Amino acid sequence: MLPAVVMIPVLLLSATAWAAGPKTNLVDHSSDLLIDAAAAKAAMGESIPAKVWKAYPASKWAFVSQVEGGMKGTTCVIAARVMLLPLTPTVKAVLFRPEKTATAFDAVVNSSTEACKATAKDKLKEATEAVVSSLVKI
Repeated sequence: MLPAVVMIPVLLLSATAWAAGPKTNLVDHSSDLLIDAAAAKAAMGESIPAKVWKAYPASKWAFVSQVEGGMKGTTCVIAARVMLLPLTPTVKAVLFRPEKTATAFDAVVNSSTEACKATAKDKLKEATEAVVSSLVKI
C-alpha cells in the first residue's frame, strides 16, 4: 500500500489527463484578412463535441476549414466551408475525399472590417455545427 503522500499527486495527475478532452485534428486554410488560423481552429474546436471525435478519431480524420470573402465597398461577403476529410493510413496526410461538407454564406450591407471579421467567425461556427449535426445527434 502506497502512502497518501505519493497517492495524492498521482491521482491529481491522472484527473488532469482525463479532463484534458479528446485529441483533435483541425486544419485551417482561411484568408488571414478575415480570420487567423488560431481563431478558426478555436471556433471549430468549440463547436465539435467529444462524441464526434469518438466516432471519427483524430488519428483517421481531420476537420478542415476555409473562410473566404471580404469587403466589396461597404458590403461584407463571406463564404465559410468546413469539411471532414480522411487521413492517409501511412503518412497521415489529409486526403481530399470529403466525408461531409457544409458551407455557410452571408452578405452584410453597410459593414465595417471588424463586423466582417465577426461575421466570418459566426459563419464558420454555423458551417461546423452543420457538419457536426450530420454526424452525431447533438
